[in-house]
Amino acid sequence: MRNLVLSRLNTRLISCSSAIALLSCAGAALAQTAEPAPEQTASVSDIVVTGSRIDRAGFEAPTPTVRLTAEDLSVGARPNIAAALNDMPQFRATTSPQTTGTNTGAGNAPVDLRGLGISRTLVLIDGRRVSSENDLNSIPSVLVKSVDVVTGGASAAWGSGAVAGVVNVGIDRNFTGGKLGAEYGISSYDDAEQVRYEGAWGRGFADGRGHFVIGGEYLNNDGVIPKNSRPNIGRWATVNGALTPNVGMADAAYGGLILSGVNNGKVFNPDGTLRPFNFGTKSGSNTVGGEGPSNDDLSPLVTPQQRYTAMASATYEVSDTLRVTADIRHSRMWNNYIWFGDHDRGDLTIGIDNAFLSPAIRSAMAAAGETSFKFGRFNSDLSYSTIDFERLTTQATLAVDGEFGRNWRWGAYYSHGEFENNIDTPGFLLKTQFANAVDSVIDPVSGKPVCRVTLTNANSGCVPINLFGLGSPSQEAIDYVTGTPQQRATTKLDSVGFSLRGEPVTLPAGDVSVAFGFEARKESLKQTVSELDAAKAFKTFSFSAMAGDFTVKEAFAEVLVPIVRDLPILNNLQFNAAARISDYDTTGSIWSWKVGATNEFFPGFRGRITQSRDIRSANLSELFTTTTIGYNWINDPAKNGANVYVLNNGGGNPNLLPETADTLTLGVTYAPPSIPGLNLSLDYYSIKIDDVITTIAPQDLVNRCNSGNTALCAKIERDAGGNLVRTMSTFVNLAKYQTDGVDAEVSYSSAADLWVPGATGRLKMRLVGTWVNSLTTDDGITEIEYVKSQGYSFGLGVPKLRLNASLGWKGEVFGVDLRARYISAGNYNSTIPISNNHIDAFTYVDLGVTADLAKYGADGVELYAKATNLFDKEPPVGASFSPYYDVIGRYVTVGARYRF
Repeated sequence: MRNLVLSRLNTRLISCSSAIALLSCAGAALAQTAEPAPEQTASVSDIVVTGSRIDRAGFEAPTPTVRLTAEDLSVGARPNIAAALNDMPQFRATTSPQTTGTNTGAGNAPVDLRGLGISRTLVLIDGRRVSSENDLNSIPSVLVKSVDVVTGGASAAWGSGAVAGVVNVGIDRNFTGGKLGAEYGISSYDDAEQVRYEGAWGRGFADGRGHFVIGGEYLNNDGVIPKNSRPNIGRWATVNGALTPNVGMADAAYGGLILSGVNNGKVFNPDGTLRPFNFGTKSGSNTVGGEGPSNDDLSPLVTPQQRYTAMASATYEVSDTLRVTADIRHSRMWNNYIWFGDHDRGDLTIGIDNAFLSPAIRSAMAAAGETSFKFGRFNSDLSYSTIDFERLTTQATLAVDGEFGRNWRWGAYYSHGEFENNIDTPGFLLKTQFANAVDSVIDPVSGKPVCRVTLTNANSGCVPINLFGLGSPSQEAIDYVTGTPQQRATTKLDSVGFSLRGEPVTLPAGDVSVAFGFEARKESLKQTVSELDAAKAFKTFSFSAMAGDFTVKEAFAEVLVPIVRDLPILNNLQFNAAARISDYDTTGSIWSWKVGATNEFFPGFRGRITQSRDIRSANLSELFTTTTIGYNWINDPAKNGANVYVLNNGGGNPNLLPETADTLTLGVTYAPPSIPGLNLSLDYYSIKIDDVITTIAPQDLVNRCNSGNTALCAKIERDAGGNLVRTMSTFVNLAKYQTDGVDAEVSYSSAADLWVPGATGRLKMRLVGTWVNSLTTDDGITEIEYVKSQGYSFGLGVPKLRLNASLGWKGEVFGVDLRARYISAGNYNSTIPISNNHIDAFTYVDLGVTADLAKYGADGVELYAKATNLFDKEPPVGASFSPYYDVIGRYVTVGARYRF
C-alpha cells in the first residue's frame, strides 16, 4: 500500500517538475534583457525597533528580540508566516489548520508566544495593528522582508495585548524589479495536496522621489480528510483511564441502534430489519474494537483552505524632510468541506405505532408489553454538516513622516480596516421539526405515513422521517428537519497616532533619546445570525448575535539615557524607561510601564534587563457575546455524584477588568570580535498575569465551587431542594497565569573554505532553544502545572524543552539547508490520569535544496525542493489536535522562483 502511495507521489512530483521547468525556461528568456535591481539603503525614518518607540540607529532595546529574515522564514516551505513561526521554540501552534478542523476558527493563523493564548501576542505590520484578529494568512509573505519577535512584554511601547510579546512583520517597501513563484506540495500519504503562486513588482517614479510596490499570492491546500487517514490519530480516545485505539460510539450506529427493551442492542439494516450490533468491548458510551461509528471516519484532520492575499504600497518624498506612505491590503480565505455530525446519542424515544417500524418489530414489542424504546443514530445520511466559510480582510493606511531641526523626527498615521467572517453550516437538525417528523404514524384515512401533528393540523407542513436503516431518510424529510446556522460578522478597526522622536540633549556618555506621542483607536463588532439561530431553533448548534464597540485613547513616552561609557566593565551603560496611559471607555484608565538597562561589559559582551507592567483589555467577543444556551451532563458532587442534565448560559461580560502582567527579562549577548560571525544570547523570562479573562467549563464550575471557591458558586443556581438548575460560564476575571524559563540562541556564519580548504560559498549554523521551568494557572483554590502536558491543544500545555538546530550552505549554484526540531519527552495530558500518558522525545528532520540557474544562462531563476519531517515520523497516539506534533507525515514541496 505504501509503495503505491509513493508511486503516486512520484507521478505528481514529476508532473509538477515539468510545469516548473516551463517557468524556468520562460525566466531564462526574459533574463536576457532584465537589469539587476539597485540596492536600497535605509534612512533613519525606516528604522523600527520592535521592543521600543526609540528609533535611533544602533539602539539595542533591553527587551529580547529575535529577527527572522525572509530566508529564515522560507525554511520548510510553510504555507504562511504563522506556520513558519510555529517552528520556533518560543511559539505554540494553538490555532492552526491542524487544530481547527472541526471548529468555527477553521484555518485561522494567529500566533501564540509562550503558550499564553493568541490574544496575548500582539501582531503588527511595520509597527501598526492589523484588522484581521492577528491572522497572518492576511499578509502576503512574498512582500515580507523580516519578522521581529519581541519575547517579553511590550505594552508600554505598543499598548494592550503585548503581554507575552510582539510579532512585528516588516514589509519590503523598497523592492525594485519583479519576482514570480510557483510551488507544489504533497504528503507521503498522497494527500494535503497544495499549489501556491506568488508575484511582486516594484519600481521608482518621479525621478526616484517615489516608490511603488505590489505583491500577492494564491494558495490552495486540500487538507487531510478524514482523521482516520492517519493510524495514530483517528478513533483514538481516553477510555477507562487509557488512550485507546478503535474507539466508537456505543449509543449510536449507522442506520440506528435500539437501546432498550426486547430488541436492545440490535441495529437496523438498510432494509429496516434488525441484526445484533457488535459492541466490541463496551465502556459507558464508547465501544472499543466493535462497529461503533465515529466522526473521525468522516471529519477533517487538517483544514482544507483556499486563500489569496495582496498588498500595495506607495511612498513619495514631498521634500527631503517629508515623506508620505499609503498602503492597502486585501485578503480572502474560503472553503467548503465536511465538518461534523449532528447525531442522536440515545436521546430519542420511538413509539410502537411509528409508521416506519416493521410488523415484526411491533409484534415483538407487543409480546413483551412494550410501547416504546430508546434509540440512537449516527446521522451520516441525514445531518452531517458541512462548513462554508469566507473571511475577508481589507485595511488601508496613510502615514506621514518628517524631520525637522538637527535631531527630530515625527510621524503620524491613520488606518481603517475591516474583517468579515461569514459562515454557513448546513445540515443541523431543527428541534421542533425533527421531533414532529420522528413522531410519525399511519394515517387512518390514506394508510400512508404522516406526522402525528398532521392529524390535528393538516397545514403543519410536516414531513415524516424514516430513521430505520442507513439511507432510509428521504430527501424531502431531510430538507424539512435540517437547516443552516448562519453567521455574518464584521469587525472594524480605526486607529490614529502621532509620535515625536529625537535627541534633545547630549551627555558625556552620548545623546539622550526620547519618544512620545498619542494614539487612539476604535474597535467595533457587529455579528448577525439567521432567524433560526436567533430563535434557538436548532437542536445542538447555533450561532449567537453580538454587537458592541470600545474606544481607547493613549499617551506614551519613552527615554533612553546613556549613563557612562568607555570605562572598565561599564563600556556602554544605558538606561531605558517607558510609560503609557490607556483610557478605555469600557473600563477606565490603566497604566503600563517598563524600565530596563543595557551594558557592554567588554567588547561584544552585553547584558540586558527589563521589568515591565503589561496589560490586556478584553476583546470584543469577551465583552459583547450575547447569551448562549446549551445543556450539559454534569456530575454533581453535592448530590453524591448524581449525573444531571443542566442548562448552561454562556456569553460576554461587559464588566471585565483588564489583565495585568508583571514581566522580568534578564539576559546576555556575546559577539566575540575575535570570531566574526558568531553570536550568542541567553535570556531568562518570568511572566505573572493577574485577573486572567477566561471561561470555565460547567463541570469545572461545579467542581471548583464544591472545593471552596465561593466566587464561582455565584455562577451556579440550585432550586429549593439543592438540585442544579443552571450554570453560567460567561467570561470572568479569574485565574492567575505564571510562567518562567530560558531562551538561548547560538548562530554562526563564515566562508566555507574556513572549514574545508578550497570550498566555495558560505556556511550558516543556528541553534535556538527554549526551556520552560513552569507554566501554571491558579484560581485561588487549585493550581495546575502545564509544563510537559503537550499532546492536547485545548489547554495551556508546553514541552519542557524545544530546540531548533539548522545548518546551511550556499554556493554559486547550489544551496542546502538541514534542520532538526527537537521536542522533549512529556505527557499527552497531565491534568487527567492516563495510564499510558507518556510521550517520548521527538526529533523531526527537514531538508531543503536550492539551485540558482544564473550560471547556466537563466538569470534570476531559482529551483528548490524541500521536505519537512524527512523520515516520515508518525505522531504520538491520539495527537489529532496537538499543537506540536506533525500529523501529516513527510511533506515534499518543489518550486521555482524567478526574479527580474
